[in-house]
Amino acid sequence: MSRSRTIATAAAAALVLGLSGCGGEGAGGGGGGAAASEAPEDLVIGVAMPTQTSERWIADGAAVQAGLEEAGYQVDVQFAGDDIPTQQQQVDQMITQGADALVIAAIDGTALSGQLDAAAAAGIPVISYDRLIRDSENVDFYVTFDNYNVGVQQGTALLTGLGVLNEDGSPGQAEGPFNVELFAGSLDDNNAQFFWDGAIDTLQPYLDDGTLVVPSGQTGIEQAATLRWDQGTAQRRMEDLLTSSYAGGTRVDGVLSPYDGISRGIITALQNRGYGGADNPMPAITGQDAEIASVKLIADGVQDSTIFKDTRKLADQAVVTTEAFLAGEEPEANDTETYDNGVKVVPSYLLDSDVVYADDIQPLLVDSGYYTAEEVEAGQAS
Repeated sequence: MSRSRTIATAAAAALVLGLSGCGGEGAGGGGGGAAASEAPEDLVIGVAMPTQTSERWIADGAAVQAGLEEAGYQVDVQFAGDDIPTQQQQVDQMITQGADALVIAAIDGTALSGQLDAAAAAGIPVISYDRLIRDSENVDFYVTFDNYNVGVQQGTALLTGLGVLNEDGSPGQAEGPFNVELFAGSLDDNNAQFFWDGAIDTLQPYLDDGTLVVPSGQTGIEQAATLRWDQGTAQRRMEDLLTSSYAGGTRVDGVLSPYDGISRGIITALQNRGYGGADNPMPAITGQDAEIASVKLIADGVQDSTIFKDTRKLADQAVVTTEAFLAGEEPEANDTETYDNGVKVVPSYLLDSDVVYADDIQPLLVDSGYYTAEEVEAGQAS
């Protein structure tokens, strides 16, 4: 079965579960240890995902559900449509209906303190999934990718796209100066700061020596932020930048983008201003999540790169962590220092990511079974 068909099947199962509710009993005051004596089929795992507007989160929800169900658990997957009150209500409902563990990818990392308090009172372990839940002591574990390194990879990919570096990291032939613009993610997502820090730390020496120039002057994360990672918001900002800072024939040479949806908004704005032709080529544009539409753009030479975060690996780690908690054990962490949520340092398990250029699509995405060659050619999951 292809990855996309697995997603569709799991998503359908999630809808049925969401409509019918969950009848399992909560872990109670004993937390995961209380569930250790119960069979997996008697336990319910609540999985809260932020949205279905991004194929990445659809894939995550389906992969987590499939992994937990394969391990024998009942699973209640809910998508909140990027609406904070909806996600709060969904998590509340999971708790009151007796979830034994929660896996949560938060829309706003600061907006679930009340729900986490209720989970702790009921002895329900909480696993923060890819987006760190902040300002609460009741986050038990965090599974994610090395988000600072993702930013480093994005900054390096931009320099590679400009020819300042070669793909092996050695100095390239291009010297600049190059006109670049900087985009960041949504500031209510803790990851956005890590991506930004990794990228800017990588780019800063080249900004300092004049190899890179930001004509707009917008070099702070608050100026570069894109609320909810929204494609339309990114397109409008890029249009404004082109109008205000690129009159008179000045061209954009590169754009740091932290996410493929933002990249597509940037690309639309640039194409509407005549970029992409033989006489005015598209700038080097980065991305993240290897969304199929952007993989197609990379294959076609429109977008330069993306970051592949294999959601199958992240889902597997969420399942392993959940199983450990429900067995009354301590999950394995490989980072106990980096992720301070404002109240505590949350034990974490970090996974590696990969930069994808056009030549990497086949070995990283097709050969691994993440996409088929036909899906890449069509730019759409089947």
